[in-house]
Amino acid sequence: MKITKLLLNFFCLLMCLSFTVKAQSEDEAIKTCVNNYLEGVLKGDAARLNLAFHPTAILKSINTVSGALQDVPVAKFISTTPVGGIETKGGSTKLVSYSYIGASALATVELRFGDFKYVDLLSMLKFGNDWKIVSRVFSRTDLDSQVKGTAIAPSTANKPVVKKSSSANVKPKADDGW
Repeated sequence: MKITKLLLNFFCLLMCLSFTVKAQSEDEAIKTCVNNYLEGVLKGDAARLNLAFHPTAILKSINTVSGALQDVPVAKFISTTPVGGIETKGGSTKLVSYSYIGASALATVELRFGDFKYVDLLSMLKFGNDWKIVSRVFSRTDLDSQVKGTAIAPSTANKPVVKKSSSANVKPKADDGW
């Protein structure tokens, strides 16, 4: 009996450890994808950018002059990344946040330049064991602009309703004072 209990506890411990390792490895894999993007832009490294993006990824923004939606294929973006990257122009990069569930992830990053920055929302999907950026939606903003919004609290709409018992039809106890 003691051996069975010991084996069961050991099995539970292994399951907990494997879940923790998997969660950590997902975090690391997503950060690797985002860091390939950030380092690729920072250093002008097309190989790192190609590792970060899915070949069919699209980049979208609003043209600040015309107000029209502009789509940039990822191949064009990579080919026009400045030699030496934004680092040669005094630029820097920063991972602001990321989140994921299942095979999808979202990261918010900043690409800072001298007097402005781009804030990118990167949508990622998991292909096998690798995460790839499939969409980059970006805005050019002032340096002091902050990402706004909050996390939404879990909805109570999907929680089962707990029935409360009604006291309307309950028989009074003989000694309840009524």
